[in-house]
Amino acid sequence: MTELSALFHGFSVILTPMNLLLMFVGITLGVLIGVLPGLGGANGVAILLPLTFSMSPTSAIIMLSCIYWGALFGGAITSVLFNIPGEPWSVATTFDGYPMAQKGQAGAALTAAFTSSFIGAFVAVVMITFMAPLVAKFALKFGPPEFFAVYLLTFCSFVGMGKGSPFKILGSMAIGFALAAVGMDTVTGQLRLTYGFEELMRGFDFLIAVIGLFGIGEILLSMEEGLAFSGKTAKISARVVLDTWKELPKYWVTSIRSSVVGMWMGITPGGATPASFMSYGLAKKMSRDGAKFGTGQIEGVVAPETAAHAAGTAALLPMLALGIPGSPTAAVLLGGLLIWGLQPGPLLFVEQKDFVWGLIASMYLGNLAGLIVVLTTVPLFASILRIPFSIIAPVIIVICAIGAFTVHNAMFDIWLMLLFGVLGYVFKKLDYPLAPLVLALVLGDKAEDAFRQSMLLSQGELSIMVANPLVGSITGLALLMLLWPLLSRIIAKVRPKPPTFAAEQPVD
Repeated sequence: MTELSALFHGFSVILTPMNLLLMFVGITLGVLIGVLPGLGGANGVAILLPLTFSMSPTSAIIMLSCIYWGALFGGAITSVLFNIPGEPWSVATTFDGYPMAQKGQAGAALTAAFTSSFIGAFVAVVMITFMAPLVAKFALKFGPPEFFAVYLLTFCSFVGMGKGSPFKILGSMAIGFALAAVGMDTVTGQLRLTYGFEELMRGFDFLIAVIGLFGIGEILLSMEEGLAFSGKTAKISARVVLDTWKELPKYWVTSIRSSVVGMWMGITPGGATPASFMSYGLAKKMSRDGAKFGTGQIEGVVAPETAAHAAGTAALLPMLALGIPGSPTAAVLLGGLLIWGLQPGPLLFVEQKDFVWGLIASMYLGNLAGLIVVLTTVPLFASILRIPFSIIAPVIIVICAIGAFTVHNAMFDIWLMLLFGVLGYVFKKLDYPLAPLVLALVLGDKAEDAFRQSMLLSQGELSIMVANPLVGSITGLALLMLLWPLLSRIIAKVRPKPPTFAAEQPVD
């Protein structure tokens, strides 16, 4: 009952005309961002974050989180209609969504995608609602060693559980740590790595870096690939929606399994993209019609969309509770919280109850609003793709430049944004992940401060990191995460291989 009363209090916080307006504005902008290749949830939130500086933190997070939900919804539109994933996590949706559109079932495919997205997000929000108070109980037990252990767990989990080469993740993270060290040392007050540039005294602002890395970097990559669209249209009638809704209950097992997979990948640093592929693979393996996947099966749309939204929503729980972002967008939102003067972590649930429960309540209403918006405006957003990319790209670049300039009202920041854009482009070409770099840039100085405070408390003894069961267990889990790729290889070599039997020879 405590959770429900807190949730109703959250609804009372957000149910104001201005917050409801911001919710629909965020959803609409998010769908637009999801439809346009070259942008994405993280990019859109980063570009539009400066617009929220004059808002209250609750109103700002409502708008930004709704941009995120809208981007999750919008990626399905281009995947189904044009076979162009608007988002990385929408790639798996193209496998069966586009064949359905070619058969004239675009309305059914889009309805299934949007409804499954809503269900996955709803299940994840319910999980957050009832797990948040459990996190708050540990709030008063956290000191500098515990906070550093949590930061260590964040970095180690990205290395050990992330997809791709651990060495590339470490390299990306090392660059982020180096960038985070630029500016004034918060402990001694001395300048570090500024090389005589007065503009670098305040360090590299994460927002400028993110706008460049994600926004400009993606645009450069998209320009190189020469994206072009065909002028398809789509309509969703009430009859198609109702007929599709009647069919969806047959796939309730797939929905539950995909929601569980998505929530797990969202809480860990897996993210929505691997969750969608994993869920699609499991559905194909366990479905009666698995052999028909790829030819236009509605279950092949339900599985990845449910998992992607469950992962995208669940990623906000570790971001709020522990300061561990489960996705690139959550990492950008993490930086936004710091800008608004809010410290992500267990104490957030104690000190900022209105903010936390207002955000959780907005997740319920935001996803419902998103479902309504996308079901009624698909033809409008599909028609946007008839605009040549040569026109869309400069508009996005101008928006990025405006967003970077408004951070400090400095032209130097626009040059920095372009520099980070080139860096993001190079990272994409070399297949280096950007999320670890952003994570280290956002949390690097916080982790350094927590470590130095811990060393001052213990007079230089590292044993403080295992001084009590809480910090010891977090530190141990962090080391386990870091070494997991090596341990899994050792286990695979030690485990006995199943015996192979030679084919029996026919008896003469």
